[in-house]
Amino acid sequence: MNEVALNSFSFFDTGNKPAGEDPERFYHGFMLGIVVDLKEDYIITSNRESGFGRYDVMLEPRNPKDDAIILEFKVFNPKKEKSLEETVQSALHQIEEKQYAAQLAARGIPKERIRSYGFAFRGKEVLIG
Repeated sequence: MNEVALNSFSFFDTGNKPAGEDPERFYHGFMLGIVVDLKEDYIITSNRESGFGRYDVMLEPRNPKDDAIILEFKVFNPKKEKSLEETVQSALHQIEEKQYAAQLAARGIPKERIRSYGFAFRGKEVLIG
C-alpha cells in the first residue's frame, strides 16, 4: 500500500484540508477505487449506517464461506494522536465502539468471519492494522 501511495499520490492531493474539504475523502475515494475490483466476490458499500454510525467501506462476501471486511480510514491528527499506530488504533476502536459489524451480524455472518481493518494516513504514509 505504501508503494502505491508513494508512486500515485501527489503531496498536494493529500494536503491539509484544502478549501474546507475533509482530507479523509481523498483517501476514502482512493481506497474505494482499489476495492471496487473485488465486486465479483463482494458486495461493496460505502458510508452506510450500521450500528451507531457510518462505516467507511464494507465488503460483504457473495460466497458465505468468505470473510466480511470492514474498513475504517483515519487521517493522522497530531493534536489527537502521537503516531500512525495510534491513528490505526483509533480507527479500530471506532469500528468496535460504533458496532459497525451489526449489519453483517444481522445478515447471519458470525463475528469470527468479520475482519476489521484500520487505515492511518499521513501524507504519502499509510499504516494498516
